[in-house]
Amino acid sequence: MTWLWITAVVLIALALSAFLGAALVGWLLRRVEPEGYGPGILRGGTWIGILERLAITGAVFGGYPEAIAVVLAVKGLGRYPELRSWQAEQRAKATERFIIGTLASYIWAGAVGLIGVAVVAAIN
Repeated sequence: MTWLWITAVVLIALALSAFLGAALVGWLLRRVEPEGYGPGILRGGTWIGILERLAITGAVFGGYPEAIAVVLAVKGLGRYPELRSWQAEQRAKATERFIIGTLASYIWAGAVGLIGVAVVAAIN
């Protein structure tokens, strides 16, 4: 029966990390730049954020923190050409959005993962 509770904790943590994290990061970005941002800047960011939070929370649960560095590197390398292609003013906005969104996302995913690990340890 314990494995059922552990599975439930892991699934709930992954869902909270991915989907509540999307809402929280979106809220934060709207506070940082209330006027919004231009169309096409960092397209797919919501989906990338959901996947990165799943990967990070999973890495914390799996005891593989090195995977967080891999996720960060892949994201940075994947976004670099897009960030470099913008004009200077839009590049600054896009880069700021990228950094704030990434850090907020990683902090949220790591915190949810650590809380989930603590709950699993308490169950065992």
